[in-house]
Amino acid sequence: MKSLKSILLLIVLLVAVAASWHIYQQEQKKIAFKEDLVELSKIKYGLFNVDTWKEKLADILSKKVREFSLEGGNRKQMHDKIANFLYSVITTFEDRFHQENKKKLLGFMSDGIANLTGIFKQVKEDVPVFTDQILDFLNEEQNRASIRDFLIQKLNDYADQTFAETDYTAVTAILNTYQSKDKAEAVAMLNTKLTSIEQALSLFKTGLLSLALCYFIFLLFPVNLSRLELMITLLFCFVFLLLGISLPMIEIDARISQMNFTLLGEQLRFADEVLYYKSKSILQVVGMMLSQGKVKVLFVGVLVFAFSVFFPMLKLVCSMLYLYLQKLRESKVVCFIVFKTGKWSMADVFVVAIFMAYIGFEGILSEQLKHLEGMSKEVELLTTNHSSLMYGFFVFTAFVLLSLMSASKIKVQGLMIND
Repeated sequence: MKSLKSILLLIVLLVAVAASWHIYQQEQKKIAFKEDLVELSKIKYGLFNVDTWKEKLADILSKKVREFSLEGGNRKQMHDKIANFLYSVITTFEDRFHQENKKKLLGFMSDGIANLTGIFKQVKEDVPVFTDQILDFLNEEQNRASIRDFLIQKLNDYADQTFAETDYTAVTAILNTYQSKDKAEAVAMLNTKLTSIEQALSLFKTGLLSLALCYFIFLLFPVNLSRLELMITLLFCFVFLLLGISLPMIEIDARISQMNFTLLGEQLRFADEVLYYKSKSILQVVGMMLSQGKVKVLFVGVLVFAFSVFFPMLKLVCSMLYLYLQKLRESKVVCFIVFKTGKWSMADVFVVAIFMAYIGFEGILSEQLKHLEGMSKEVELLTTNHSSLMYGFFVFTAFVLLSLMSASKIKVQGLMIND
């Protein structure tokens, strides 16, 4: 019976190791895909990108020029405006011509010739003809295309001289990696990959946490365990600790889900623009803090490493040694680490801190995004807070509970450990 229990616990351990390793590998792929997807979706390549605006405005100008028509009422209206403009220009030129001739010695001769030939009168009489010719010129498709190209060129020149050039090195690298022709194709491909991985991992993730729950319930029963079974239990906790500190715990994701507004009578739309994104594991956070080079950040990084990595591992190692080495059972230091550091190591407090940080970020981002939505009535703005607790949080929580139960089990059995 005892050997059967040991075999079952060993099988559970091996299943947990295999599942954890598979989850870790797939999560690393998922993290890489998600980071590439976030990079492509950043607002600096969309709403805050001058090239995107040039493209959208060029489309609007092209459409307006194509829709430009000088037929029917439009032609008459434009004919009147152009004719009035030409009359005004000719009259102004005629007045200036006479004024300048008055200042010249033989200017009266130029005035006499002009009056005799009636040149200005003739030009004014031909204004309707000139106006029709101008309208015919503007109405030709080839000439309208030239006007469109001219306007777009001026728009591009102004944008290039006014705004800084966007660095597309990261985008180009991502497109080359996934062999995509444009950003839209790469985004669609990455979303497909992420969905596929998440669906494949769903069973493994649920199964691993269910296994931890079953093991926790098993430890609640007053059943004595042999040294081997207690060692298996500690190794089971160790698996969850490693996975918990290796996977991200919180994902902070704030984005503009949809933004619509009207410009020159045309609807402009921006969608899925990432404002801020951050998702890191405990080990990544520690590494980032230790690499900053600032004393305060370095100190916090050391504390995070000590309370979330070093002390939990030290407790598990000492617990394993305590099981098999008689001398260490008499060591006050080892006994203190095994039985007394459960609370002051703050592993459970760390989990609560992570949860509270998530709640805080959730509230702050939601409040600020709602404020952003109400800034303008002219713009239809829908923001989204995709922040969430990640799988690493739940695995680390499982480790904390299992670790406390295993320490309690060892303490209850004391030195009377069954062989």
